[in-house]
Amino acid sequence: MIPHRRMLLISFLLLAGGTASEIAGPLLVQHFIDNHLTERYFPLEPLLALGGFYLFLYLSSAVMNYYQSLFFQKTSLAIVREIRNDVFQSVESLGMSFFDRFNNGAIISRITNDTEQIKELYITVLAAFVQNIFFIIGVFAAMFYLSPELALWCLAVMPVLYLLIAVYHRYSSIFYAEMSEKLSGLNSRLNESIQGMPVIQQFQQERRMIDTFSRENKAHYKAWMKTMKLDGLLLRPAVDLLSIAALMAVLGFFGYQSMNGPVEIGVLYAFVNYLDRMFEPVNQIMQRLSMFQQSIVSGGRVFRLMEHEEPPPKAEPKTMKQLNGSLSFEHVSFSYDGRTSVLDDVSFSVKKGEMLAVAGPTGSGKSTIINLIERFYAPDRGTIRFDAEPLEAVPEKVLRRDVGLVLQDSFIFSGSILDNIRMYAGEADEKEVRRAAEITGADLFIQKLPDGYHHQLGERGTSLSAGEKQLLSITRTVLRKPKILILDEATASVDTESEGQIQRALESMREHMTLVVIAHRLSTIKKADTIIVLKNGSILEKGTHESLLKQKGLYEAMYSLQKMKEKADREEARRT
Repeated sequence: MIPHRRMLLISFLLLAGGTASEIAGPLLVQHFIDNHLTERYFPLEPLLALGGFYLFLYLSSAVMNYYQSLFFQKTSLAIVREIRNDVFQSVESLGMSFFDRFNNGAIISRITNDTEQIKELYITVLAAFVQNIFFIIGVFAAMFYLSPELALWCLAVMPVLYLLIAVYHRYSSIFYAEMSEKLSGLNSRLNESIQGMPVIQQFQQERRMIDTFSRENKAHYKAWMKTMKLDGLLLRPAVDLLSIAALMAVLGFFGYQSMNGPVEIGVLYAFVNYLDRMFEPVNQIMQRLSMFQQSIVSGGRVFRLMEHEEPPPKAEPKTMKQLNGSLSFEHVSFSYDGRTSVLDDVSFSVKKGEMLAVAGPTGSGKSTIINLIERFYAPDRGTIRFDAEPLEAVPEKVLRRDVGLVLQDSFIFSGSILDNIRMYAGEADEKEVRRAAEITGADLFIQKLPDGYHHQLGERGTSLSAGEKQLLSITRTVLRKPKILILDEATASVDTESEGQIQRALESMREHMTLVVIAHRLSTIKKADTIIVLKNGSILEKGTHESLLKQKGLYEAMYSLQKMKEKADREEARRT
């Protein structure tokens, strides 16, 4: 709020002015009743001045309340916009280990739903609290002005109101925290269902997912019902009971006074009016307490996310300008959870212009090598070096620029083909984009699209095949001309012809860059300078394609099985 203190100060001053104008109204009516109506004294000019001042107070209160509400809302929207930017920036700076443990739906819920609740704190709650507290203080000041003795009696309701608020605050905090967690669960389930819709429909799991979502939704409903029951018990009914008791006390006081002498009707009117006006703000405060509690719970969730300290491994301040292309692992070990080892004492090296292939069964640690090279995680033991320098010495900008990565699951963004290809190299012109697409073979299918390179893609490139997405992903990485290119099953989704073209393109680029290829399809890595075979996180075999076949070990067994499968597939295709 500090950067907006000027606007908030103006809002508070307008709020105080509008509240004071509202409080002064009954005092003018009381003056008219006791000094003019009961006395049957109606001078024209004083009455016109009294009526004009009353009308002025009414209009000025309306104007000031309008502008204070407008300024509060403007400020609150600006604050929430900044909070959303800050929390998104915080999430973007977190390490990959954070996203391993937190699901996407919960994160999205905190950035959207929870920040929306914080907005209500400023728009609805803060203004209402301040205005109504000002109003209650003003009402008691006016009461003491009219009758100090009766005002003291009315003060007796304040401890009861405080106890009511304390009880409500205690239980509502529990219920609203539960409700927020259930809402995060709903968002997570919804996000998971949308992302996995092809699998759900393929295996006809719609009914099971609907039932699961219904259970989550019912749990959210039950959490809401707890808050509704609490609101129904402790908000208006309890406050209305107190207001009736206070009104009975005031009327009883004036009834007792009337037995001993005359009662000023204007004072009685003013007291009854103020009592009615005093408990309405109390009701509003109590009703806003539910919003306040939601805002506090949501604010806690948002700020815990912003204050979460799990940054990715950072580089030491060095002056390294660029990578040359050599890479080595020296006795590297790593575990994601601190208990189960994923890599155990792995060592290898690859020089500039060479091709290193990593093979092995599922779960052997192939993808973990990529995660460590990209510094998504830091190794538990051992050293990773680029050009004889430890990985920690490579500046973040240099690492992201000079190490290209193409994953098996290509992520395509909404927008044009052209923008998707040059997203890593925004300064590249269309000619350079076309040249890179021709190298990888992507140009062949792009030219067939209605608008060519300007063809608009939907979310995640839904109109493209898996192979076309992969070609786009490879093209945008090649366009950046990295010193080291990592391919994680990058040709798994392309056809044989496209794979051959990609292989030829990579061969032509080998003299300019180092290749690290993760592959299940072993026929794609025959020409690798070095192949390492992983099993259970350790290097089981190392050598060239020919030397590994001669060893008659795991690599030879995997290769033979794949050759048999390819032969069977070809025979099946011929029969078909």
